[in-house]
Parts: sequence; structure tokens; C-alpha cells
Amino acid sequence: MNRIFIIGILVFVLAACANDEQFTIEGKVANAGNVRTVSLYEGDRKLDSVFLNEQGEFVLRRAASHPRLLTLQAGNHKYHLILQNGDRLTFRTDLMSEGNTYEISGSPLSEKIQRFAGTIAEKERFEAQLETSFASQAAGLDDAALMDLRQQFMQKYRQHMQAYTEATTRFANEHDDLAGFFAMSTLDKELAESELIAYADRISGRWDDNVQVRQFVEEMARLKRLAIGQPAPDFESLTPDNRQVKLSDFRGKYTLVDFWASWCVPCRQENPNIVAQYHAYKDKGFTVLGVSLDDNPGAWMRAIKDDGLEWTQVSDLQQWGSEVVGLYRIQAIPTSYLLDPQGKIIAKNLRGSELPAFLKKTLD
Repeated sequence: MNRIFIIGILVFVLAACANDEQFTIEGKVANAGNVRTVSLYEGDRKLDSVFLNEQGEFVLRRAASHPRLLTLQAGNHKYHLILQNGDRLTFRTDLMSEGNTYEISGSPLSEKIQRFAGTIAEKERFEAQLETSFASQAAGLDDAALMDLRQQFMQKYRQHMQAYTEATTRFANEHDDLAGFFAMSTLDKELAESELIAYADRISGRWDDNVQVRQFVEEMARLKRLAIGQPAPDFESLTPDNRQVKLSDFRGKYTLVDFWASWCVPCRQENPNIVAQYHAYKDKGFTVLGVSLDDNPGAWMRAIKDDGLEWTQVSDLQQWGSEVVGLYRIQAIPTSYLLDPQGKIIAKNLRGSELPAFLKKTLD
């Protein structure tokens, strides 16, 4: 009897050890409809997938030697989790429920994320409503009216994202763990630049075994080079008459570095605004350096003449292969950086009414 008892204990201990070498998700999806499977992702990479049984139940088991940021997906519904070996997560959701709600237990970090899920869902609803509203109001507008409408909607978006950034930063300060990191990773890099850079500095060297954290810290280090308050990286290029020009030549003036191209419709639409501000403030210490991503010198020079761009223009005519594209991390144009007389970045991507408002505040 004693021998059997001892063997039973050993089997139990070994089983427990085996379970601690993986995490388990025991889930149920109610009202699944046409959804037949649930999938587990890490970032964009699918790790696993499993069929639902007739009751909508499923079990997933994976190994994770360290806490991993994961997403469980059922149809178009996504649920964010943080799991590690030994976690035994119980998951319940109803695909017909309002607000993509779900219940979980058995994973403390995942439970923290769940508390933040409502904030994310509210942000996503706002973005979807804003997009729908813009599309309905933009129909039939001419270019000028469309630009004005875009500025109005961008202002609404910025205001909402400011509130979201504040809520997210509070959550990360209250949860100094991967749940806080997950929340910060949902912020807009352009609108929450300073918060993200400060957070990356704070967590640098922590959770280095997590690839998403490492990538985030590396990305923020690259972003920091072009952050407001940093010196703008110097470069040199050629004018249409083959004169060599350096960005550092413009020290002593407030300089708008405008990345554009003759083939870029939004750039051409913004040019009249830049022309107006150039004439309004060129005698008050303001100038513009146009940096074109053209590859056709004829089209480039025609656009300069047609749009009345009187300031210095440069291009290496390499389009997206230009060195400045990588140097300034340009992913789309128009892109612009406003520099102070010492060559430091003081603003980015000021368009429409934002540009004259900033110049008025700075130079008047």
C-alpha cells in the first residue's frame, strides 16, 4: 500500500512538472456561428490553431520559457494575453456580446490586460466612427474643402488620442510589468513620441528575453534620433543647377525641411500653404528647404515653377532610394520637420492651419 501510495505521489509530481513546462488555455466560445477555429498569434506570426468542438470548446497548449505577449483570435475577434509556462488560463467569450467582452482566470498578467481591454475597445470604436464619418462627409468635396475637412478630423483624432495616451501612460505607471508594456505598445508613435521614448528608456535592459520588448526598445532608440528637441541629422544634396547644399547651411533661421515630390498629390495640394507662410515670415527669420523624392529632373523642375516654390530645392533624383529616406525614416510624403536656428527639431508634419498657427506663435 505504501509503495502504491509513493508511486502515486511520484506520478502526480511528474505530471505537475510536465504541466509547468507549458501553458494551457481551456476555452469556450459561445455563439460562434461560422467560426470553426481559434488561433494563437505572437505579433503577426501564427503559433497554433485548433478546432472548436460542438459545444464551442477548445484546448491549446504551448511552451513559453518566459512571459510572451500573445493574441487569441476567433473570427474577427481578438483577445490579448500574456502567458508563460505554468499558466492555466480559463477563457470564456460570447461572439454575440456587445463590446467584444470576455472572461479569463488563471493568468495574472492576462487579467491585467483584460482590465485595459475596454480602453482599447473604446479607442478602436472611436477610430472606426471617425473613419466612417469622414468618408461620408468627404464625398463630392473639391481639393480645398477636402483638405479643410481632413484638418478638422485630424484635430478630433489628436484630442481623443491625447486622452488615450494619458490613460495608457497611467496604466503603465500603475503596472510596471508586461501588461503595462502591452498598453504602451498600442500608442501612436507620432502623437505619443515623448511618452514612448521615456518609457523605452525606463524599461531598457528589462525583459530582454522577450523579442517584442527588444524590438520596441530598438525602434524607440531609432525614433529618438528624430525626436523633438534633437538636432536634425545633417545631409547634403544638389539643387537643380547642381549646386551642393547642406542642411547645416541653414543654421541661424527657422527652417522647414519639406520632403515632397512632383508626383505626390497631397504634397502639391499643401504647397500653396507653404508658399503663403514663406512670404509671410521670410523676413522674420523663416525659410524652407525643399527635398524632393523625384527621379525625373524635368517633372521636378516643372513642379517647382508651376507651384511658385521660391526657396532652395534639392534632390539626388533617387526617389525612395535616396539616402535621406533612411536618414529621416520617411515612410510617406509629405513629411516635414521644422528646425530652430540651432538646427534642433521643434515640430513635425505641420500642415494646413497648423503651420501658420505654429509660426505665428513662434515668430510674431
